[in-house]
Amino acid sequence: MADQFAVTRFPSGLTNVAENDIFSFLPEPDPTKLHTFFDDFNSFVAADWIATETGGGAATQALVAGNGGLLALVNTAGNNDLNSIQKTPALIAFTAAKASYFKARVKVDDATNAAFVVGVQIVDTTPLDVTDGIYFLKPAASTTVSIVARKDASPNTLTATVGTVANDTFADLAWAYDGNGKLLFAFNGVIVGALTVTDVLPDATNCTITVAVSNGTAAARTLTADFVMFKQER
Repeated sequence: MADQFAVTRFPSGLTNVAENDIFSFLPEPDPTKLHTFFDDFNSFVAADWIATETGGGAATQALVAGNGGLLALVNTAGNNDLNSIQKTPALIAFTAAKASYFKARVKVDDATNAAFVVGVQIVDTTPLDVTDGIYFLKPAASTTVSIVARKDASPNTLTATVGTVANDTFADLAWAYDGNGKLLFAFNGVIVGALTVTDVLPDATNCTITVAVSNGTAAARTLTADFVMFKQER
């Protein structure tokens, strides 16, 4: 058990605003400084998401038992069958001078034969190959996850390797845009690289949260999401 007295205590509160701000004596940080989306999947309202399914409409998006709140996307058994959800309406507009942050914790049942996407994209029915977004992509026939930053499709695309996933094993995937052209990305809590995305920041259209899984063989695949978070400076 953790030592309860090891906690740093601020009995008068703490703040993230200037002394002359109207909330200068608010004893907690002003939450309006950031636009925040966080879904821990303790509940799931289908009407809040646009679902794209191929393969006869038998794919499912549903909560499953497990620690922390879990959402399972299960697709159908045809090769390349897709099960995708996107938050509706589109709630993100990138701006070059505004910092943005994304993190998700996901796993797939078959790390080689499942393809998946998680990140921020335009509203689209082909999440594995969209024209605009910043997202993590793992193709079929590979266990390697890459980050993709894309604006107006090719050639305005940058990619980099992020890490390797394993069967039925959660991976934490995170990126942070600094508001000055640099995109950092991390795998399981470790920063593994950076891209200069000045020319590929997808700031020409509204984007939204995307989670998707596709088959690489003629067998149904499952993606399980623990949480998805996005934050952006106002």
